[in-house]
Amino acid sequence: MPTFKLSISPCPNDTFMFHAMLHGLVDTEGLNFEVEYHDIEELNAGVLGQGADVSKISCAVLPAISEHYLLLDSGAALGRGNGPLLVRRKGESGELKHILVPGEHTTANALIGRLFPEIEGREPRLFSEIAESVERGDADGGVLIHEGRFVYQRRNLELVADLGLEWERKTSLPLPLGGIVIRKELEAYSPQVERILRRSIEYAFEHPMASREYVKAHAQEMEDDVIDKHIALFVNDFSLSLGAEGHRAVELLTGVEI
Repeated sequence: MPTFKLSISPCPNDTFMFHAMLHGLVDTEGLNFEVEYHDIEELNAGVLGQGADVSKISCAVLPAISEHYLLLDSGAALGRGNGPLLVRRKGESGELKHILVPGEHTTANALIGRLFPEIEGREPRLFSEIAESVERGDADGGVLIHEGRFVYQRRNLELVADLGLEWERKTSLPLPLGGIVIRKELEAYSPQVERILRRSIEYAFEHPMASREYVKAHAQEMEDDVIDKHIALFVNDFSLSLGAEGHRAVELLTGVEI
């Protein structure tokens, strides 16, 4: 039975989606998966180095890896009202000249470049450290993703812009944040992997609490309400299948035909 090296993030949306297939709760059609967990920029670096067979990625990295990887139809983090948030310390004014982003190859960084080209100083920082770093004064602002976008108001931070809403205003399309890719030399297995992942997501929708212990074991924020909001925002019908609208959104953001 083939075994694939699988790399995903430890964030609730990924662990929620992959839980059933990694724990023998759905038919994996004879395929095995050895899973590793990495921050999104580490995942992007992994596929740039062709280190994983199947991996979560930022959609923005697709142009750099399209020679070696294919985007799967299932497993996407794509939707409306779910974009990264640009924040700054409360009460601060003036131009944002130096901000923190969750990685050079992330969709968050690509959106800043497209929507706020005047912000030239963009420093990569681990996503889970950005809110605290901005609050401490390490930079003028920062872009929050994952759980951070739900809890920034607990800190001395305020919203500058919702990058997802800005994208939607300009394009009328949902924002493609991330997706799942497979090596091109494994293309013959891509229909199976898509079916298995779709089956796993369907199981998660039908049994939403079955994965809670697994999700909490990897999450940055442990509160049930934060986990629930995170999953509800990033796991949706587009996760089951990109569909025509999802394909258009990815192609507009990346310039890669899928």
